[in-house]
Amino acid sequence: MGTMIDGEWHKEDNRTESDGRFVRTTTSFRNAVTADGSSGFKAEPGRYHLYVSHACPWAHRTMILRALRGLEDVISVSVVDPFTGDEGWHFSDGPGCIPDTVNGTSFLREVYKLAQDDYTGRVSVPVLWDKREGTIVNNESAEIIRMLNTAFNAWGDGEPDFYPAALREEIDSINEPIYERVNNGVYKTGFSRSQAAYEDAFDALFATLDELEARLDTQRYVAGACITEADWRLFPTLVRFDAVYVGHFKCNKRRIEDYPNLSNYLRELYQHPGIADTVNMAHIKGHYYGSHASVNPTRIVPKGPVLDYTRPHDRDRLPGSTGRATSH
Repeated sequence: MGTMIDGEWHKEDNRTESDGRFVRTTTSFRNAVTADGSSGFKAEPGRYHLYVSHACPWAHRTMILRALRGLEDVISVSVVDPFTGDEGWHFSDGPGCIPDTVNGTSFLREVYKLAQDDYTGRVSVPVLWDKREGTIVNNESAEIIRMLNTAFNAWGDGEPDFYPAALREEIDSINEPIYERVNNGVYKTGFSRSQAAYEDAFDALFATLDELEARLDTQRYVAGACITEADWRLFPTLVRFDAVYVGHFKCNKRRIEDYPNLSNYLRELYQHPGIADTVNMAHIKGHYYGSHASVNPTRIVPKGPVLDYTRPHDRDRLPGSTGRATSH
């Protein structure tokens, strides 16, 4: 999808090692918004803007926390077009898209250049933009969701705490393997350029899904009886799995629908107030199948599968609550 070098756009983007393994590059902007402003970026209503893609699971995390915290009127948003070609993420007036109302750009790479004229790196979503300072605060989703979790509580809904002190060690311990083997694991599988790399990523992915299936047989959420950040980090991958990753990324050992616990768990999260509105399956399928020419040269977007995440789930059989996470 291209990259920037010294502020100039280059269409080539090689993110595989010589052995065919997919390698995700690290993000560059790592400042933080804090409630007291001690970081240099004080939480204030109307000051910050999110650039996201409905297709991207990393950006999806931030939209989930924005919705759960009731920050729609506090943090504005732009949504890129789901198609990415040689020019990268761009803004359009297509269904579900929202143009760049802050900087008036046509391409997301222009936002990066505004923040740093000689920027070198990938142009990724999400991006948290400071309207006052005219710069990118952060483009790492794992850090942005923690800012949204606590920094804006004066204007949003601060309960429950999705990263409570009592559960942080457990949350961190489960986040790491889920990120490596599931969230990023589907990309390692789908973008592999050798059989060995594909099989290694595939095996790690399904071993971890099997572990999660067993874990969710005896506890309601991945970090225990209370819903936490760990669940909202896993959800964007699960909700894309059967529609995209099974076929497009060759993650076809089992569907999420074939896992009794994971599929019920997925439906419970989808049915959580405000979450369904953050899922845009047309953008998800349109992006993956329509943009990844190296994986799907015809760019044909499949009409199926039929997915109904509004069906009843059985998670009430286990003790737990979607309420105050600190009650665990």
